[in-house]
Amino acid sequence: MAYDVQARVRLRQLLAFFIPLGFSASLTALSHVIINSTLARSADPELVIASYALPMSIMYITERPALLLRQTCSVLVRDHQSFRSMVLVTIYVLGSIFMLDLLIGYSPLGTFVFTHLLSAETSMTDSMLQVYRIAMLVTVFSGIRCVFHGIIISNFRTKWLTIGMIFRLTAMYLLSLYFIKTDSVTSGSVGAIIFLFGMIIEAIISFVEGRSILKKMLPNKLPDHPIEKPRHIFKFYRPLLYSAFIAVLIEPSINVYLGKTNDIKLSIAAFAVAVSLTELVHSFFSYIHQIVLNFYQKDEAAVKRFVVLLSLIPGLFMAILAYSPVGTFFLEHMMGLNERLMQEVLSTLRVFMIITFVYPWLEFCNGLLMLRNQTQVFVYSQITNVCTVLLTLITCVAFFPGWNGRIGALAQSLGALAEVIILLVVITKSSKWDQRLNRLPWIAKKKTM
Repeated sequence: MAYDVQARVRLRQLLAFFIPLGFSASLTALSHVIINSTLARSADPELVIASYALPMSIMYITERPALLLRQTCSVLVRDHQSFRSMVLVTIYVLGSIFMLDLLIGYSPLGTFVFTHLLSAETSMTDSMLQVYRIAMLVTVFSGIRCVFHGIIISNFRTKWLTIGMIFRLTAMYLLSLYFIKTDSVTSGSVGAIIFLFGMIIEAIISFVEGRSILKKMLPNKLPDHPIEKPRHIFKFYRPLLYSAFIAVLIEPSINVYLGKTNDIKLSIAAFAVAVSLTELVHSFFSYIHQIVLNFYQKDEAAVKRFVVLLSLIPGLFMAILAYSPVGTFFLEHMMGLNERLMQEVLSTLRVFMIITFVYPWLEFCNGLLMLRNQTQVFVYSQITNVCTVLLTLITCVAFFPGWNGRIGALAQSLGALAEVIILLVVITKSSKWDQRLNRLPWIAKKKTM
């Protein structure tokens, strides 16, 4: 029987499915590396990167509802009528986000958030508000992009996501070169402008392709499609929103406590650079859950072997970056970091090695629980993650404030480890689902991104 199973799913099939997805995800993470390497070439890189990283951590929270529009649209929009309902929901969501962004960017609330919640120095407040006033526009174009991504994905034209990302990165890189050549990297606003420019490019490409699909491929009304009004979409959208807000608490919490370390600017700057590189390393492996969803029922053993193989690669990459001359060369010559910041980034990357070994198994567990329709577990695992992060931050800041950026890396790594432990416990205790799983139709017919 084992031989029959192996004959059904071979390694080259898994690689052919996985590599294009991983490549697309890696391109997304590369955008943050472009921005941080540009800001690192300023006269005061620690101040400039910190003034960019803190407001962006708030923007990532407010942007999260916009990102969820991608999954919502890809699942629910099948005709023009459901798309019109989706547009109304999008206007409501983006309008609500924009109103909140206006309060943060142009009222005393913003000053309170940055100085009290994020513990930023008063001298940095004006520059951070300038960054946020630009970043709030990113959310609008990101939401538009995600809606049309949903149409593109559901109609199996996913190559356009990669094409859009390539154009976005090219535009961001060229603009970053302009700022560097003209010696204009003087504030965190430069990073926000680069980010906004790239997002506009990607949104335009997604809009053009999505509208083309909408006109040519979608009917005005499918007889059996139940999505007719915005309330039908909100019924699907709200649970996603609630669970997502738990996860987005992690990064701003880390930045808050990094503001209580011995060297605030160095801590935040080192963590921002290190986390962008860590995301770049493990972003390629962020679609492991899709391997589980599409192949686990067909060949459980092959999927497990494949994940074991993949799980070693990000840790190996991180070890090369953190412990070999390759990492020193990359940080100094490719990213332009000064000696002091470079050494702190290397120390932070060494701690981040923990999460690079944990992350592939987190993806595997997530995929398995999705397959078993046990997604309610994610709420509890995310709560465990956040609680572990907060406990680690409080302890380290109280007893080891000189660890600087390493505190954030340790907190994020231990949080992910705690989340995986919870998921593994649930999976182990729910082995009865395996028998039910064998009676389900092969889920690979659900072509998802």
